Amino acid sequence: MSKHGRVLVAMSGGIDSTVTAMMLHEQGYEVVGITMKTWDYANSGGSKKETGCCSLDSINDARSVAVNMGFPHFIIDIREEFGDHVIDNFVDEYMAGRTPNPCVLCNTHIKWSALLKRADAMDCEFIATGHYAQLNQTDAGRWHVRKSADAHKDQSYVLWGLSQECMSRSRFPLGHMTKPEVRQLAYDWGYEELSKKAESFEICFVPDNDYRGFLKRRLPELETQVAGGQFVGVDGKVLGTHDGYPFYTIGQRKGLGIAFGEPMYVTKIDAATNQVTLGRVDDLIRNGMMVGGATLQKYAELPANGLELVTKVRYKDAGTMSKIEQISPDRFAVDFYADVRGVAPGQSAVFYEGDDVVGGGLIQTSR
Repeated sequence: MSKHGRVLVAMSGGIDSTVTAMMLHEQGYEVVGITMKTWDYANSGGSKKETGCCSLDSINDARSVAVNMGFPHFIIDIREEFGDHVIDNFVDEYMAGRTPNPCVLCNTHIKWSALLKRADAMDCEFIATGHYAQLNQTDAGRWHVRKSADAHKDQSYVLWGLSQECMSRSRFPLGHMTKPEVRQLAYDWGYEELSKKAESFEICFVPDNDYRGFLKRRLPELETQVAGGQFVGVDGKVLGTHDGYPFYTIGQRKGLGIAFGEPMYVTKIDAATNQVTLGRVDDLIRNGMMVGGATLQKYAELPANGLELVTKVRYKDAGTMSKIEQISPDRFAVDFYADVRGVAPGQSAVFYEGDDVVGGGLIQTSR
């Protein structure tokens, strides 16, 4: 009988998920390893060699650790549900003139759902991942994500959508550790090669990191449909032509294909007119935004007069003190207390109280 219970561990074959499984095994959990096949690299049409969490090498690495440690390991195929939700959403968001964050959607609506479904089927009380984040339960009994002890690796930003049920059954063993400590632990356990394994920062289904090429391969008719759109200034003056609005993102400066004699940035994207607005860096400044599709974690609802919280609008954003008002159960109005640049519809906005995630949602509009 296990000391702590039976836990289903998501194992990608990388160092973080592998150390997660080994730690829980050492702590006395009954570990069951599972690797999710989300994507076929051959279907991406990219030029990069197959690497990452869905490659055969990664799957074999995960299985090898399970065999060595003496716990079972399974491979599940979620390519259909992943593609239907994550990839289709990724394409749809760019076609709507927004900038998606597929890792958020995958984590909160695909991976956790798939893990909980398999955990129930395998009589596992808990699920665990290698995310650098922590979990906490308030005195009122609500679960919420907290920032990792490693500020450089913190992944709390991508976990704002986790439900109370998901968090109550989740374990993040790496949340109190730094990346160097995780590498050292792998080395100490005799996995020297694993301890030096490089990290991947690309979107898993865009292994060459060329999202424009991916869109073109998914929609062969796209270039013909959107080519020749207008670059316009913030005053509406036509500045030139571009390759098509889906191939640009808010805040983009490089790769515009046109010289102005000074730095110019994408400040607005209009899918209806195929216009991309360019401006100077100060034209990126926004004072507020509307956030929809939101989830609250730490509190069941916000006070009627709102709450002052730090808002992050990008993964690497330091955050800005803001006034957050709840308009409806899943919609919030945000007023920044300082200028914020590059607020991109489609990206996630996450609200923090100290290290605690209060909630988050998708940026709809900015002002």
